[in-house]
Amino acid sequence: MSAKILVVDDETYIVELVKFNLEKEGFQVVVAYDGLSGIRMVEEENPDLLILDIMLPMMDGLEVCRMLRRTAHYRNLPIIMLTAKGEEIDTVLGLEMGADDYIKKPFSPREMVARVKARLRARKLLKTEDATGEKAMVWKDLVIIPERHEAFIRDRKLDLTPKEFDLLRILASSRGRVMTRETLLEKVWGYEFIGDTRTVDVHIRHLRMKLGDDSSAPQYIETVRGVGYRFREGGYP
Repeated sequence: MSAKILVVDDETYIVELVKFNLEKEGFQVVVAYDGLSGIRMVEEENPDLLILDIMLPMMDGLEVCRMLRRTAHYRNLPIIMLTAKGEEIDTVLGLEMGADDYIKKPFSPREMVARVKARLRARKLLKTEDATGEKAMVWKDLVIIPERHEAFIRDRKLDLTPKEFDLLRILASSRGRVMTRETLLEKVWGYEFIGDTRTVDVHIRHLRMKLGDDSSAPQYIETVRGVGYRFREGGYP
């Protein structure tokens, strides 16, 4: 049975755009046009994922997100927030209130569908999520589950050493920020490690091989020449 997606947005053309592209991928889509209706629809439809606009009549998306996260049954419902370009403060607040991801308007339908699939894939992997409260870090086809020390590309579990996993987790949690080799050495190996920064380079090379990441056109880990490495912040392909 296909996943059910609830879309809550007061802009009809946005709702129709999202609905059309998700249904084209085989998803069931239900919609609401204000915050209060959105909460009622969550209770009635029990969706697998919620796409939620921040600026809504009756009750804004931030308050909807906050109310859902206060209810145990919906604490782990994947929520992707829609935010207008430039609403940086609202984006931060949304993530602090429990949203899993956000998409800035205007967005490409391809990016939106890719993020929905990634979040649903992460939810499927977290089979014990409701009991343990585990959370996943998601980027494109990569899912990282810090509490389990596990990472997956699509549904394939990566065979990572503890150091490779720590490198991946640290880079992904600082997405878009350059991490120097010295910083990575300290965070992963510790201050008392006797060695040089080439250790980082070797482990990054092995990690890239396991991710299937081409260093000349990386999807995940970029080299910042003369400085260190950065986990990509750009959009979906």
